[in-house]
Amino acid sequence: MNQHPIFSEHPGLIIVFAVAVVIMLLLDLGIFNKKSHVVTNKEAITWSLVWISLAMIFSGLVYHFAGPAKFYEFQSAYWIEKALSVDNLFVFILVFKFFDVANQNKHKVLFWGIIGALVLRAIFIFSGAFLIELTYLNKLLGLARLEGFKYDINLIMTAFGLFLVYAGVKSWSSGDDDDEEDYNNTRGARLIRKFFNVSDKYDGDKFFTIENGKKLATPLLVVVAVIEFTDLLFAVDSIPAIFAISSDPFILYTSNIFAILGLRALFFLLDNFIHLFSKLQYGLAIILSFIGIKMIISPFYHIDSIYSLLVIGGVLLISVLASILMPEPKEA
Repeated sequence: MNQHPIFSEHPGLIIVFAVAVVIMLLLDLGIFNKKSHVVTNKEAITWSLVWISLAMIFSGLVYHFAGPAKFYEFQSAYWIEKALSVDNLFVFILVFKFFDVANQNKHKVLFWGIIGALVLRAIFIFSGAFLIELTYLNKLLGLARLEGFKYDINLIMTAFGLFLVYAGVKSWSSGDDDDEEDYNNTRGARLIRKFFNVSDKYDGDKFFTIENGKKLATPLLVVVAVIEFTDLLFAVDSIPAIFAISSDPFILYTSNIFAILGLRALFFLLDNFIHLFSKLQYGLAIILSFIGIKMIISPFYHIDSIYSLLVIGGVLLISVLASILMPEPKEA
């Protein structure tokens, strides 16, 4: 899988991406959401459309400067991350419910969770691309010059593929184990309690408060840490998955970040319209397994990005339609 990174050929796209992300984050945090408030459905829909539109505009720039192949790679990676992120948001809903977070404070938690994700995803994607480039079997065995050795087998990609097939099978049969999880005992929560004394009470949207003359962390800081570690665990699925689509770290990172930046708005829609996604776990299981199989067979048979995009889009559409037509029975 030879890389032809966009950033070496079209550095202007890096500038456009960086400027767009910084401006939108400043607008989001400093103007539109300066004060904690309950996010309405109208606001969530508006921001969802804004972030999706920005991603589509940027993909148009990718098409213009880098061609249709990179465009299909961007679109496939974007919608994979978007789909897998929805599964992540289900857990976020449970975390907020467990810690009894006020609706007006959820946006702030998600914002700082996403800031952390921007950094972690960069580390995962660029280090992953570097390691993949080093682990082609022909290079490791010194067979690159031998005639007849025509298959570019990559050890990490094959391992990723096997893992994703396993994750897909596990996702299909997973039940409601997350409902019973004690999020106070997760690594994120334990880490905060290790370094800070934590108050039992919230203090608005503050991460720290003063009680009896002592500075204490509030439960809201614990929630941020739990969200960060949850996203870290979900990245174990999503990052290998997008490497099946492209080897270009710029394509992978930009598509990933555009998908993540729209998560806050998507969260509030999901929280209110969760019945539209009741069958999503089965769609995600199929997508993960498909991507895993694609990675395993890639040295012998290449599936173009456009066909991957059609499969991903089709499975997601069928999952949503099945959720609407066959809704889960309401709890008594």
